Formats: sequence, structure tokens, C-alpha cells
Amino acid sequence: MKNDKKILSMGLAAMLGVCAAGCAMSGKEKEEAPFVPETVGSYEAEDAVFSGNVAAAPAPQLQGFSGTGYVEGFQEDGDACVFSVTVPEDGFYDLNFVSAGNGGEKYNYVIVDGEQMGTVYIADSAFGDSVLDRVYLAQGEHEISLSKYWGWIFLDRLDILTAKPIDESIYQVTAGLSNPNASEETKRLYSYLLDIYGEKFLSGQYCDTGRLGREFQVIQDSTGKTPAVLGLDMIEYTPSRVENGSSGKAVEYAINFWEEGGIVTFCWHWNAPSKYLTGQWYSGFYKEYTDIDLAKIMNGEDEEGYELLMADIDAIAVQLQRLEDAGVPILWRPLHEASGGWFWWGAAGPEAYKKLYITMYDKLTNEYGLDNLIWVWNGQDAEWYPGDEYVDIIGEDIYPGERVYTSQATSYIHAAQDYSTEHKMVYLSENGCLFDPDLAIRDGAMWGMWCTWNGEFVVEDVVVYTLSEQYTEESMLQKVYGHEAVLTLDELPDFKTYEIRKELK
Repeated sequence: MKNDKKILSMGLAAMLGVCAAGCAMSGKEKEEAPFVPETVGSYEAEDAVFSGNVAAAPAPQLQGFSGTGYVEGFQEDGDACVFSVTVPEDGFYDLNFVSAGNGGEKYNYVIVDGEQMGTVYIADSAFGDSVLDRVYLAQGEHEISLSKYWGWIFLDRLDILTAKPIDESIYQVTAGLSNPNASEETKRLYSYLLDIYGEKFLSGQYCDTGRLGREFQVIQDSTGKTPAVLGLDMIEYTPSRVENGSSGKAVEYAINFWEEGGIVTFCWHWNAPSKYLTGQWYSGFYKEYTDIDLAKIMNGEDEEGYELLMADIDAIAVQLQRLEDAGVPILWRPLHEASGGWFWWGAAGPEAYKKLYITMYDKLTNEYGLDNLIWVWNGQDAEWYPGDEYVDIIGEDIYPGERVYTSQATSYIHAAQDYSTEHKMVYLSENGCLFDPDLAIRDGAMWGMWCTWNGEFVVEDVVVYTLSEQYTEESMLQKVYGHEAVLTLDELPDFKTYEIRKELK
């Protein structure tokens, strides 16, 4: 779609495929007519095209399959089963890969017409549903692949079903700030975030060296625009890094950007205390470079470890206090990507993680009285959710590959519907390539913000910084930053006078 104004003027309800008849129905009528998906196509895996090690099982042992058998062999990168399908009309469809896990839970990639659309999950050893929700398909023929990520599944068939319309209430945020004592500046910023949610996208960029850093420079040179959100990291303030000579300037960069009218978000790559470092000290946030056991720490078996973690939080609290003293509210995203298991704070499972998250929240909010934090939870799995009272915004980190401009609507809707009992804002808290705003509007994936990670995702690593097009082409970068639904630094209001919403006063 080329006419952005036309897209926006159609209204979100129309873009989500809500029919006029459905809108005219009374609440009672809606309750009496629940959505029933229609199967528009069913394709046996054994009749599809295979690549790599994938092949039809020569002697099927599992029961419950349809057709003449199923396929196996999802073992190495590139192993895939490719379906040629036909859909009757433009619209949103659920892709159900009926499959069985071979030894526990498995995730695998779904690729549509050469673009990665997301992942599907299966845990049961019997054949069951493994669904990617709400994929937009135009009328006609398509190539849909299930490709190895974890692999080790048995695939029976692909069913294509009409998708249920999005419940528009997910854009109507009901959650206030978790901290009732939030500062005036924090309430003003949060009020603005609420006011634009569901209608606009905040542009964001991580840049270790602040507003004048290389990532901001190349974006400005290419688009003439400056991101609205600056992403920074508390990493260099961590005690085990300071002990090795590190020093941070992120707080100064944050204060300067806020004074210029921008919004700041912080993550924290928490280097484990020195006692637990087993490899290169500067990679001490990864589990493979530590021998820390968070479960033992949080259940009281390792009291010294608990005190060391609390001392680390104390050190970061000093920096957060500097920001509060300067009147800077921040989108605070600690303990990110926990369910992935690659960071030490996620290596011991969800219960230990949640205890640490809640302890950190209580310590920073109640012990230190830090009222400038808007808490962005980024655990990325419902089992890891600490509770609504500790979360203001839900963040998802997505790296779909190179030049993948799809909206990642499945992840957005999952985050909006499946984590919280309230309606909270959902942000793309880290990303590699950008998404196309037109596709996000069409799909109903109204991410409140994106924040592209630094380095190769934006900049070529040369002496004279130039734009890297490995993940996002310059033409798409320019389209995104020039889109009327995308907010940049020059379009932000004065947060020192922005009106606080009634429910936050």
C-alpha cells in the first residue's frame, strides 16, 4: 500500500477486518454468535516438497496421523517441508502445522513466500496443533515452509483456517503505573505513551555513545530524522566490570537526550559478581561464562550470592537516582530475554527469575524510592511473568533475519493477550530489521515503540560511519522514518508541561 493517509483514515477497525455486520450486532448477539474458524485448505506433509534431511517416514510408528503418513528429519539448518497452497481471498489466516514433538518442546520457523513470519511450538509427543496466528495472505498461490529451528518433530499436515478478528480492546490500555508514587515527570511521560498507543509508533535506536553516536548519525544522514527514543545500557556501571576498569557515561547521555526533548530506555546486561565469573569477565552476563546458580541464591542456599546481587542492585540504584535527581523518567527494562536461557538470570528457570525480578522491583521502588521508573517486563514467556503489579509495559525482542519487514503480528497479539490480566502497552523493545508500518497497521500489530539494536543492524563497522543495509535497506529506512504514523524526536511534545491523565493524578 502506497497511500499512508488513506490507510490511516480507514480506521483501525477496518484494517483489522472487522465487518460492518459484526460492528452492528448487539453485545448479546455477539455472545450468541462465537467465531468459528473455517478450514480453507488442508495439505498433507508427505505430499509436500522436502529439503535437506526431511523425508516421509518410511515406516510410520506414531498413531493419529491423517493421509498416508508423516514426515521427519528436521535435524540441521536448512531442513524444511515446503507446501504449495492456494487461498480463496485476501485475508488473515491461522497456519496450523499438525505435528508431534520428538523429545520435549520444540520451536520451528514458519516461512511464507520467502519471508520468516514467526515460530510455532509443539510439546506433545502425540499429534496436535502447532499454530501461527493471523498471517495475512493475498488471494492466490503461496509457498509456506516449516523450517528447522530446534527441529526434531514429526509433521503430519498443514491446515489453513480463517483467523479470528482481533479484539480491539487490546489497544485500550486499562493499566495505570505500577508505582502509585511515580514522579510528576514519569506520569507525564506515561500519559503521553497512553495517548498515542494504538495510533502511532515511537521510533527508537540503541546507541552506546548517545545522541551524537554513530547509529543516530547514519539515521540522520539517511532520513533527515532523529529517533524519538534513545536506548542505553547500565552494563558499565556493574561492579564486576568497574573492578576491571570499566566506566560508564550512559547517565550523562540520558540526561542530555531528555533535555533535548527525547525519551530514554535502559536495559542492563548484568555482569555477574566476580566470584561467579568463569570466563572472559566482559561477557559475564552470559550463562556460559559464569557458574552462578540463581535458584540457590533466591531460595537461601547461597546467602553470600544474595548479598552480592543486592550490592549490584545498590550500585545501579545510585545511577538511577542520578537520573531521578535530574528529572529524567526512563523506560526501565531489567532482566531481559530471561526465558531464552542465554543470560544467567534466566538459566535457573522461571521461579528463581521471578523472585529476583520482584526483589529488584521492591528494592528500587520501596527501599530506594525511585519514582522515575516505568517498568518494562521482557521475559518473553507467560510462565515467566512476575505479576501485573510489577509491570507497566510488556516488551518483546525480535530478530527475524535480514530485510524481513513483516509486522510480527503473532508475537504482538500473543504479548497483548496472553501475559497480563490487564490491558498493557506492548513494545518491540529490541529488533534487528525494521518493520513496515503499513503492514503493521494492516495486521493490527500496533507496537507502541520499536528500538533497533546497535552496531551491524544500522552501521557498517568502518572508520567513516555509513549505513549498513544488511538488515534494513535504505529505502525502507527512509519510508519508515518518513511515515506519518511514526514519531521522531522533532514530533514529541514538551514533557515538562504535558497534561497528566486523570486516572494517574
